[in-house]
Amino acid sequence: MVSIRLDHIGIAVSDLSEGEKFWKLMGMVPEEEDELVQDQGVITRFIPISNEKLQQPAMIELLYPTGPETPIGKFISKRGVGIQQICFEVDDIDAMIELLTENNIVMIDKVPRLGSKNCRIAFVHPKSTGGVLVELSQKGKPK
Repeated sequence: MVSIRLDHIGIAVSDLSEGEKFWKLMGMVPEEEDELVQDQGVITRFIPISNEKLQQPAMIELLYPTGPETPIGKFISKRGVGIQQICFEVDDIDAMIELLTENNIVMIDKVPRLGSKNCRIAFVHPKSTGGVLVELSQKGKPK
């Protein structure tokens, strides 16, 4: 069995500073560096949900589009700002993709690709998850 944990909830925003305001008021401190993920046309800003030192906390990921034709730009245009995806960290993304596809779960990505924080990622199609875009993420460099 593949281990899994909540990694982050991705929220599409039209302004990073405005998007982080509520989370900062809640006492959460954004990481110091934003990251441009050129391949996905997005600038990410991660906000850890906890400051516990014992384990890596789940995070809020603010997703700012680099243009209107990027996936996040299209999402905001169609649906407005808000939750775009929920991400689960897995210890073996290839095994998880295999398990899901063997059980007729529709994958957007059948082969993992590079995402933010140098993670291997793959998306599960919302029609297989009750309408929620699910991202799978595995820390480390691609194979």
